[in-house]
Amino acid sequence: MSYAARLLDEAVDDLSFALLAALIVMSILTQLVARDERRRLRGIYVLTALHFVLLPVLGWLRAEPGSGWYNDVRLVGAVFYVLAASGMFGSVVFGALLPRIGVNAPRILRDVIAAAVGVIAIIAVANRLGFPLSGVITTSAVLTAVIGFSLQDTLGNVMGGLALQMDNSIEVGDWVKLGDGTRGRVSEIRWRYTAIETRNWETVIVPNSMLMKGQVMVEGRRANQPTQHRRWIYFNVDFRFQPTDVIGAVDEALQAAPIERVAMKPQPNCILMDLQESFGHYAVRYWLSDLAVDDPTDSVVRTRIYFALKRAGIPLSIPAHAIFLTEENVERKAEKTRVDRERRLKAIAEVDLFDVLDDATRAKLADRLRYAPFTRGEAMTRQGAEGHWLYMIITGDASVRVATEGAEKEIARLRPGNFFGEMSLMTGARRTATVVAMSDVECYRLDKTGFQDVLRERPELAEAISAILASRKAGLNAAQEDLDHEARERRLADDKRAILHKIRDFFGLDGGRHVASA
Repeated sequence: MSYAARLLDEAVDDLSFALLAALIVMSILTQLVARDERRRLRGIYVLTALHFVLLPVLGWLRAEPGSGWYNDVRLVGAVFYVLAASGMFGSVVFGALLPRIGVNAPRILRDVIAAAVGVIAIIAVANRLGFPLSGVITTSAVLTAVIGFSLQDTLGNVMGGLALQMDNSIEVGDWVKLGDGTRGRVSEIRWRYTAIETRNWETVIVPNSMLMKGQVMVEGRRANQPTQHRRWIYFNVDFRFQPTDVIGAVDEALQAAPIERVAMKPQPNCILMDLQESFGHYAVRYWLSDLAVDDPTDSVVRTRIYFALKRAGIPLSIPAHAIFLTEENVERKAEKTRVDRERRLKAIAEVDLFDVLDDATRAKLADRLRYAPFTRGEAMTRQGAEGHWLYMIITGDASVRVATEGAEKEIARLRPGNFFGEMSLMTGARRTATVVAMSDVECYRLDKTGFQDVLRERPELAEAISAILASRKAGLNAAQEDLDHEARERRLADDKRAILHKIRDFFGLDGGRHVASA
């Protein structure tokens, strides 16, 4: 018999053509419905190639079928064949069929099943070729004991990995904390180990058996609840300031406008944790919705706290034993006062509402202004809220938004020199829009009490101011409703009377009667 005939007979006997056909079908199937299997397909290509590399050798040795070399090489070729076939079987079942019906088997389960199928198939082929591996393993007590002891840890890790995957106690993507303090995200669960990626850009390899024996905390997970993790931000405030004022200022700043990656249910809140020697120890609790971004979100929350306390005139505490000495001469102090006063007067001059005031009255108002900074993303006012004060923007930009049909729409941008809240200051009206800081914003704020003395000294100013507010409102109505000149004049007169009545009532100007604000 010729060498070519022996080679063909060997390929037919070993079902090599069936393996090649299955590989071609598997390659086409992978490109169409299982692209994720392309990486595994490379290993199958290598095993198939090794099987076909041995075929010429087997064809040459086939002339001597009794040769020991022939049987040994044929066993090796059969092993490559079985491994390639079991790999294709796993790719078809776990990579193509099961995902099509919505079942995604854990990777480790797939690997264990494929390995078990491969081992059983190799033992069966070896027995068929005259190599009774099963008999050797079962009859050799010493070999069985050696294998059992040597694989004890490995089997423990494999079984631990299977248990983790089957009961879903730990899943890829979970953020966990181990008993030794290791914290990170589970990136992979393999046969022997679980890989945990820490926030320091490290990967910790933990044997599965250790995870099964030790305590593991899964962060941010609660049954039937979204993934979120409570964080704590601590700060101290001097005893000179009441806890209710501190908590109120911080809660308002945290809850007024959404903060990226901070859950609104439960809402962030401030609590008094402890009373120390000279200060109150406070904490803000918030729930982090993206556990990968913890420190940057903490920084944003701390910034909100800082600006909230700054607006409320509440400084963070300084250690009682610290002493600060600053050389402050009369000239320097006077210069600082002059610059600040000029800045306040300029802010007053930008508000056309105060054009009817004389210089002395403006100077008095300038002394009543209160410094009010905001950080980016904070709500400076909320639509529908009460707020009896006027804001004058010194630096920064702000967005004016109106809620319509459940969504907020930006209608204007405010720049340095702009102001808002004049109707709330003069009449106590609720806010008609939400104003959000688009950058760090510095403002001066004029409260009702700051303007009340001016109106009580000169009640005639109420009529002039009502005319300005009515004119501005009438202009807006005319643009929206397309009013003619006569209708606009009537609307102007009606608005002026209504606004004047509200101003007198709000500031208690009717017969000297004081009406408390709501």
